Amino acid sequence: MSGPVDDNAVPSGNSSVAIPTDISGQILDLDEDDDLEVFSKDTTLTEGSSFNASMQTSPASMINQYKFEEEEEDADTKDIFVTVDNPESLVTAIETYVTYRVMTKTTRSEFDESEFEVRRRYQDFLWLKGRLEEAHPTLIVHPLPEKFVMKGMVERFNEDFIETRRKALHRFLNKIAEHPIFSSTEDFKIFLTAGELTSHKKQGPGFLSRMGETVKAVAATVRGVRNRPEEFTDMQEYVEAFSQKISSLDKVTQRIVREQKEYLEELKECGPMYALWSQSEEELAEPLTSMASSLDSCCKETEERVKQINDHLIPALHEYVLCTETLKAVLRRRDNIQADFEAKTEALATKKADRDTMRDELDKMEDRLEWANNALKSDWTRWRKVMRTDLRSAFIDTAERNVSYYEKCLAVWESFLHSQRTDAEGNAKDDCS
Repeated sequence: MSGPVDDNAVPSGNSSVAIPTDISGQILDLDEDDDLEVFSKDTTLTEGSSFNASMQTSPASMINQYKFEEEEEDADTKDIFVTVDNPESLVTAIETYVTYRVMTKTTRSEFDESEFEVRRRYQDFLWLKGRLEEAHPTLIVHPLPEKFVMKGMVERFNEDFIETRRKALHRFLNKIAEHPIFSSTEDFKIFLTAGELTSHKKQGPGFLSRMGETVKAVAATVRGVRNRPEEFTDMQEYVEAFSQKISSLDKVTQRIVREQKEYLEELKECGPMYALWSQSEEELAEPLTSMASSLDSCCKETEERVKQINDHLIPALHEYVLCTETLKAVLRRRDNIQADFEAKTEALATKKADRDTMRDELDKMEDRLEWANNALKSDWTRWRKVMRTDLRSAFIDTAERNVSYYEKCLAVWESFLHSQRTDAEGNAKDDCS
């Protein structure tokens, strides 16, 4: 039974307040219980992609010769390591929720100790994301899992959903830890080290104040930006195009997995039929039995291939579907800052207010706009580099696994052909004698 939602307060500051956003079948929005927010059950996230290096003489080894344009960060240079694990379901008189252990190891001097261990629930992660977005409105915060679960689910806290969410939260924190600005914020440090976050969550404006900021943001959007720099218009066009492409790939890949699962179910029925047939055809018993065994082997390989696509490629694609929504929100916040600046400039030009006071405000807003623009340009470059590395890794991993799958299935059928040809040659010799 769901209980009341914690007040995910957003702190006060000079920045605009950000308001945080393919499951098959029907879905139910559970905004009233943030702890139920999970990725689609079929879009499990992974902490990293692995490469099949065991087939040194196969075509898969050719794929390993490709080198990334961007070199991955050497683990020896990292000074903070974060792990999300050990989920626990807690039941109280008014609610049921899940907490996760967050373990941190660091050599940074700003931390009092080198190791920390705390427990956090989903609402705590949402609080951290909101704080980062408010303090840095034009930096790109990695997305959290979506706010949907499958309608009619018998057990809302089953192991699959909990593990899916744990991997997503683990990746979220590690993306923050790898960010050159977010990883050094006081909010991130508090999240990793504070025994409880209740007192920190209470800081900041209340619901009505946040609604006021939202209304201002909507008004700025309606008013529009008159002189948006071309580079940010190019960003918007890129994000729109990227969003369409990655969303299409995400949907097509999920459809392929569904069709592969249907194919797998059909394939599973073939083996037993051949085995049953072999019992009534004495002359064909051996080849029929071999066919059944070969099909069973291919079933296992196909099942593993479907699982790998489902666990590796789909999460990588869907993660960047969510990233596009984050990017659109960041660009809107940048436009809101510029729209405010333009409105103040217009007011000063028409002498609608005290000119000295307006000039001071305008100078501050100009500085804020310049900072916002520079922050977004820098983070945009970084995001595109990380995105290309992540997706290239997922594509190469998928290619390796596909090559491995087809090689194993090919080996199964070659073995079958070899055995049948050997038997045919043996029968031919017996007939000649």
